[in-house]
Amino acid sequence: MPDNNIHNVGKSRLSRFLTPNYLPAAIATIVVIVAGIFADHQNRVISEARTRSLVADELAPIHSKLENSINGNIQLVRGLIGTIATEPEMQQQRFAELAQSIFTERSQLRNLAAAPDLVVSMVYPVEGNEKAVGLDYRNNEKQRAGALRVMETRKLVLAGPVELVQGGQGLIGRFPVITGEGKRFWGLVSAVIDIDQLYRDSGLVSPDLDIDIAIAGRDGLGRHGSVFFGDATIFRKTPVEIDVALPGGSWRIAAVPKGGWPATPQNAWTVRLLILLGGLTIVGPMIMTGRLTTERQENIRALKRSKDLLQELSHRLKIALDASKIGIWEVDIDSGRLLWDSRMKELYGVRSHVGTTTADWEERLHPDDRARAEAEFAEAVATGGAYNSEFRVVLPSGRIRHIRAIGSTYLAESGTRKIVGVNWDVTADIETRARLSEAKRLAEAHSAELEAARHRMEFNALHDPLTGLPNRRFLDQILADRSMQFDPGAKLSIFHIDLDRFKQINDTLGHAAGDEILRHAAALLQENAREGDFVGRIGGDEFVIIRASDSPDDDAALASRIIEAMSTPVRYKDQECRIGVSIGIAAQAAAADELSQVLVNADIALYEAKRRGRNRHETFTGALKTEVFKTKQTADEILRALEQNEFVAHFQPQFCPKSLEVIGVEALARWDHPTKGLIGPHAFLKTAEDINVVAAIDQTILEQALFQICRWEANGVRIPKVSVNLSYSRLSDERLIERLEQMHIPEGRLSFELLESISFDENDLTVLSNIRRIKELGIDIEIDDFGTGYASIVSLLKLTPRRLKIDRQLILPIRESVQQRRLVESIIDIGTSLGIEVIAEGVETLEHAAILEELGCHGLQGYAFARPMGANDLATFVFERRWRADERKLGA
Repeated sequence: MPDNNIHNVGKSRLSRFLTPNYLPAAIATIVVIVAGIFADHQNRVISEARTRSLVADELAPIHSKLENSINGNIQLVRGLIGTIATEPEMQQQRFAELAQSIFTERSQLRNLAAAPDLVVSMVYPVEGNEKAVGLDYRNNEKQRAGALRVMETRKLVLAGPVELVQGGQGLIGRFPVITGEGKRFWGLVSAVIDIDQLYRDSGLVSPDLDIDIAIAGRDGLGRHGSVFFGDATIFRKTPVEIDVALPGGSWRIAAVPKGGWPATPQNAWTVRLLILLGGLTIVGPMIMTGRLTTERQENIRALKRSKDLLQELSHRLKIALDASKIGIWEVDIDSGRLLWDSRMKELYGVRSHVGTTTADWEERLHPDDRARAEAEFAEAVATGGAYNSEFRVVLPSGRIRHIRAIGSTYLAESGTRKIVGVNWDVTADIETRARLSEAKRLAEAHSAELEAARHRMEFNALHDPLTGLPNRRFLDQILADRSMQFDPGAKLSIFHIDLDRFKQINDTLGHAAGDEILRHAAALLQENAREGDFVGRIGGDEFVIIRASDSPDDDAALASRIIEAMSTPVRYKDQECRIGVSIGIAAQAAAADELSQVLVNADIALYEAKRRGRNRHETFTGALKTEVFKTKQTADEILRALEQNEFVAHFQPQFCPKSLEVIGVEALARWDHPTKGLIGPHAFLKTAEDINVVAAIDQTILEQALFQICRWEANGVRIPKVSVNLSYSRLSDERLIERLEQMHIPEGRLSFELLESISFDENDLTVLSNIRRIKELGIDIEIDDFGTGYASIVSLLKLTPRRLKIDRQLILPIRESVQQRRLVESIIDIGTSLGIEVIAEGVETLEHAAILEELGCHGLQGYAFARPMGANDLATFVFERRWRADERKLGA
């Protein structure tokens, strides 16, 4: 019986809810559940997207710094490579100066090494990298593949990260260096980027990061590497990933929040409570309606249950509001009365509601935001629309807090207008945006600095830092592509300009004076050139002008103006510096002619201008080219002759006028040419002076003369003295005495002949000191070609030579000219009175010999007695005394 009662009660209760009045509630319940599940899912998706966005925002500046730092380091090294390409003969000191300027820039470079022809010859810094000098990449198994790839591809290869011998890890960038118009592979430059410094500068190891980061990638050698930074498992946690572009490869950065992705959104329960609240708000009244419709009898109990339910909902709402940290406020528009809940009091930093009107709220507004916030509130009141504002408030402690407020107006049952709304703290959001904005600004500023540095490096690579003119590299670009500056159809002229006497100013007044002269010359060239002309400095004191050629006369007029302008003295401190200028001009015969060949032609014309006395201009012609090539061929043969020992000494005897005994010989240079035979100095001396090898020829003749003295002595032939020519270049050599002291020179048996054309300036201390030291070594000094140069009685007194030789030009006319004979007699008398022996050159006949003997000459030299001859022939000549057997010479 009891069981039946229970069954009946259950059936009765179930039947209540199966009535049609509850169908809308059931449908609404299903809809709310589905909507709740969907909303919860969407909240999870949005939360995850927001979290990934935060991770991406924190990762973005790290990625930007990392990529910009690597590319910035590469750009810094490319500037150095541009300089090496223009200076392929660069040495360690110059390399260290350029590398030091790069290391002063903010970078992660650890060291640099330059390897011409793949052999390391220059490093920076040197300390700690000495062992790298001499490393041949071809023989190094670890680095050969990378070096050969650079040589083959002629492109930058970036390898790493790799373990460094010096400790730590680094990226190794190998840069090809291409020089010259022929794009010759000069070698490579290796730059090591400190990977640890790169990580620090990029913020990868910052303790303030809220994310975990891992990096993997492929380097410039094509090697696929595993994860080399961070935890490899990060890549399996659906991370936020960004690519870092590298030359020839790429890295991939992955990041997740510290501790991993949250399993559920932070506001999951809040959203769920709100969904539940919304569902109950919808379903509850519907159930209540059904219940009131079907069970009027239970009205009182239903009302009580509804009250309990409302209390529960109110409590839940309070919990939801507390969890969301949202403050609620209400304003009576007509009275201005303001109501705050407890959260509002916390937001504004007060323990109790100090004020009761909107004026109290206005007092707490930040002064800078007050006018705007009041205006926005007033507008909402006036229009009755929605209220939406964001402002700062000043807490009693002085701290600033950012508040976001929303609200809406409504009409109360009493007929009064009110605004109800909420406030919440958005300070953290504002500060985060500010930090991200500052990071973005700094990144943009850094990028701008890198761009400016790139432009500066490009400008410096193409311009001379002293004068600001385009340099040789810029000229090479113009020669390769004339359309960069000139009309392709115009015929161009090239002026190759070289400053005269610049080296003397540089040596005597210093490099500062030389720099001032170069700047002055650059300014004058720019003043005289037309707008659109190319004016550049391509070497020490060499300049080039390229212009559209109007006519040869116009080119000559420009050259004349430049020469005249350069002749004006330049004032430097207390000195007047005078320079000249030599100019070679060459023009295109047709616009299609190669400019590089025109430059060569201008150089040939410049050489001719210098040869003809400097401070002038010459225009290139076919005949000039032939002459210059002939001179160059002679110069090349002279250099080869020095290497092959083809310069030999011939000796011409000198005789006593009274006894006709041999009193000495003069050693003369002859060129024993393999095809042209024996050549006298008239055919090669001028060219030898131009290429500055006269001193080498003099040294060769001196060594042969000393050898022959010993050889003649050993064969029983005694020559009292041997005279050897000494050029001015050797006489002014500071190491001349040191070299002479190393040679075995018999005292009193050797004389040095100095041309009278040499100016014995009192200010030339090196020359005067060398003459004094030569005498101390027991070597006599003779003045050659006396009567045709600068020597004076005063210079003879200061120099006190042992002998002087009267030039043949004064000797030849003494047979016919009484006046010439008196001149020679005067020279002999002057020499005798000063204790100087006088020797006559060019004695062609016995009649000349007789006259000179009568005039008191001390020695005779000429064809009347003997021609210059080889060492063996001279020994035979002296030993057999052949000049006495010649009756033509011994006649009466």
